[in-house]
Amino acid sequence: MRKTIAAFVSLGVLALIAGCGGGGGSGGASVSNMAATPTSYGRTAIWTVSGLNLDTGIIFRITSGSCDNVTEVSGGTATQRQFTCLPSSLGDLVGEVADSGGKELANLKVTIPVARVRLTLPQGIIDLELDPQKAPITVNNFLSYVNGNFYNNTIFHRVINGFVIQGGGYTPGNPDPVIKNPPLPPIALESNNGLLNLRGSLAMARTSEPNSATSQFYFNVVDNPALNYKSDTDPGYAVFGKVVAGLDVVDAISMVPTRDASELGLPNLPVTDVVVTTARQIQ
Repeated sequence: MRKTIAAFVSLGVLALIAGCGGGGGSGGASVSNMAATPTSYGRTAIWTVSGLNLDTGIIFRITSGSCDNVTEVSGGTATQRQFTCLPSSLGDLVGEVADSGGKELANLKVTIPVARVRLTLPQGIIDLELDPQKAPITVNNFLSYVNGNFYNNTIFHRVINGFVIQGGGYTPGNPDPVIKNPPLPPIALESNNGLLNLRGSLAMARTSEPNSATSQFYFNVVDNPALNYKSDTDPGYAVFGKVVAGLDVVDAISMVPTRDASELGLPNLPVTDVVVTTARQIQ
């Protein structure tokens, strides 16, 4: 008997579903349980399939939503197999198990929530909501840095009251900050996505070359229409998220005293380091 298993998975909760055995006849594979780790956009999901005769050959596939790079984890047994993939869509995500002939044995539905990241600073927390539907390349790049712990112990190195605060490229130093070289290549510019440089929005910093953004990001302290996409010859800067909590922290950072460290290429450097203690994906 095929089982349809629906679960809504939130952060920190394991969806473990038990049910009557489904199978492919005498001696064929059957599935009793399916489970999925807490699933988030851009963070590896682990699907666990339990049952009998799973070593006779089963197929795991995504039938609704998108989850990239489906891979079987080594070390599977006749009673348990595991598969991984990287969720790349929001909303319902359905994983299905079939026997070697393609007959469905069971499926499990989870929900991928809107991606959120939390920056923790001594001044407080800043919670960010990302928009992978309008800026998938930029969001995936940012999450790669977040989940690789790149932003931990970095500073806001460019602070201009009434304009932006920018970080993601330097660590504290004595007395001067130290460049933190990004390990990932530059990404394509996604500024023509309908998202605007409004107060509280999150965008990628770049050089004069449009496709040059790596790890550095900025928050708009005010509406900055001059930074929006206007044309292919005036492409602006790519917005990919917004502050949903902690805008007061952004405002407080924007007002810290700064010094001119132009010899370092940092004409608006805070006098006292403003440190991102940790950056982590919270959903």
